[in-house]
Amino acid sequence: MKRELTRKKEVKRNFTEVIIKMSAPEEPIITEAEQIQQFRDFLISYNKLSERCFRDCVHDFTVRHIRDKEDKCALNCMEKYMKMTQRISQRFQEFQIISNENAIAAAKKAGSLML
Repeated sequence: MKRELTRKKEVKRNFTEVIIKMSAPEEPIITEAEQIQQFRDFLISYNKLSERCFRDCVHDFTVRHIRDKEDKCALNCMEKYMKMTQRISQRFQEFQIISNENAIAAAKKAGSLML
């Protein structure tokens, strides 16, 4: 039971870190409006995830407590979402790097052709 609580806290912390990293801008100065928008985006993502995992995992409303099967399902749902989000973010960064390198190479080539 203690291990499950620790795992839940870790999953929640990791989810929050992933969302914050995904929404963190490159420049260090963030306006208040941007902070509010980032927080809204985080809440929307968190609520969608919560709703989806709840719908997929919780089926028995005849008791007040969460059954072990439902709890494990919700944790797995959250972990899969976090891993998927991290992978998408990583692939996006890789794509951006390649796109930037291609744009620089094209600019250099165009610059050398103009000379």
